[in-house]
Amino acid sequence: MTRVRFKPPIEHLQGTFYDVVFKLSPQGKPIVTRRPDMSNVEWSEAQTAQRERFKLANEYAKAAMADPEVRLIYEERAAKENRRPYRVAFSDYCQGNDLLSRKQGGLLQHH
Repeated sequence: MTRVRFKPPIEHLQGTFYDVVFKLSPQGKPIVTRRPDMSNVEWSEAQTAQRERFKLANEYAKAAMADPEVRLIYEERAAKENRRPYRVAFSDYCQGNDLLSRKQGGLLQHH
């Protein structure tokens, strides 16, 4: 999604517009690049495995946010860690913690 702020001319532009990418450097300077063409990339076995792991973590985080009981746990943890609940759930899955499976097995305990 492209974001534009119109105060004096254009104050901030971020995102993708056709094949042009607008972003900020870590120092806050604007960067304009072409969208990378990844159509001919051959992913290594390790890259494919990592992409699959992230896909599963993303699916887990979405499901965790859809479950009111599990979402509440992640919201409480996120507040303590000053993070977003979705990100906490994503990280949890990557670290081998699956509250949805524990809930289904009757092992989920909420403190």
